[in-house]
Amino acid sequence: MSSIKPSLAKGTRDFSPQEMVKRNYIFDTIKTVFKKFGYAEIQTPAMENLSTLTGKYGDEGDKLIFKILNSGDYLSKANAGYLAELNSNALISSISEKALRYDLTVPFARYVVMHQNDITLPFKRFQVQPVWRADRPQKGRYREFYQCDVDVVGSESLLNEAEFVLIYQEGLTNLGMKDFTIKINNRKILSGIAEIIGKPELIVDMTVAIDKLDKIGLDGVTKELLERGFTDSDIELLKPVILLEGTNTEKLARLKNVLAASAVGLKGIAELETVFGYVKALLVNSSLKQPDLELDITLARGLNYYTGCIFEVKTNEAKMGSICGGGRYDDLTGMFGLKGLTGVGISFGADRIYDVLEELNLFPESTASGTKVLISNFDATAELYALPLLQQLREVGVAAELYPSSAKLKKQMSYADDKAIPYVVLIGGDEMESGLLTLKNMQSGDQQKLTAGSIVNLLSK
Repeated sequence: MSSIKPSLAKGTRDFSPQEMVKRNYIFDTIKTVFKKFGYAEIQTPAMENLSTLTGKYGDEGDKLIFKILNSGDYLSKANAGYLAELNSNALISSISEKALRYDLTVPFARYVVMHQNDITLPFKRFQVQPVWRADRPQKGRYREFYQCDVDVVGSESLLNEAEFVLIYQEGLTNLGMKDFTIKINNRKILSGIAEIIGKPELIVDMTVAIDKLDKIGLDGVTKELLERGFTDSDIELLKPVILLEGTNTEKLARLKNVLAASAVGLKGIAELETVFGYVKALLVNSSLKQPDLELDITLARGLNYYTGCIFEVKTNEAKMGSICGGGRYDDLTGMFGLKGLTGVGISFGADRIYDVLEELNLFPESTASGTKVLISNFDATAELYALPLLQQLREVGVAAELYPSSAKLKKQMSYADDKAIPYVVLIGGDEMESGLLTLKNMQSGDQQKLTAGSIVNLLSK
């Protein structure tokens, strides 16, 4: 039998022990913040019924769902008519009933509906799990990646949005990031702008063009808006929006004038004022650094999806797109027959955050190594002598290894170096006789003679 060349499925990755320590550091740091704000963890299965996922992400999204073939002789159960017609979409539903989850939001909606009698509303949950998309793999885009979501469903209170600002601020600060901007907008403001110019269908085109103001200037934006179907009179109305500057308070005051005739637009402004007020009140006696919270009128994440506040976070320390996002959505559970539940949620882009922390060298040194101390193994007598010490170290929480077989010292030291183990305990004949063991610091090369008890005390600090 010929051997198979090992390879990874396209768009997937292995994670080394060192990478896993760093990834878990990110997840654990963020989870700790979620829990402080009253969110509890749930998990949902990797696979869902195909019918649960289909039709929730638009036509393009549906194409990117990984389908799972039915087990057994699935073709014998396939619809012969579809096979003859080569109608692949119709055929899929007869040979595939399940699929890998595409995101964490739709499974969350299903969970809420299925468990509506067991959960207390408002229901606050977080979820850190992988999702799968049959996307074209490229740099920074994978077919399997982790999402780190936190949502509250069943509460209209804008205090939730304000707390999400603090969750972003605390979570990213705790990861060592110092300079990042939390951008906020409101879908109702964008709807209001579309309403006063009478072109709701061009709202995305408008935000895409305005977003380029820094790069192409007012003339460039005007030219692009005209190309996208706006008129000169539309652009006159839009100018105060395009040139929106100043503090958040000043921006909101200008928007109030522009949107004076739009009830929905004014509601969006009022919602943002409430969120800013809550954030200010929450931080009155706080030691947390004031967030760099910026009203950005060009922010238009997933417009069909969001109905209220929209969030995005960008780091100013590294070249990277947004590292977090989210917003308010109405009727999330309506797709499963439970109407009228509003929700708001945000997510941390764990993979992008990893790249930023790596680039800025922000991972703590403790994430570099798993094992803290290696005990040498020269022969059967030394091995037996070392076993009680090995167990003592582990019982006080020190990650310790005994080299698994007697080998030359050079080989054992290379093992410690390769694994970045900071300490080695050397136990030879002299050490066993005197009871003073040699503790070697692998970084400095310093050695000291200590009793087993002193080594345990020193390394457990």
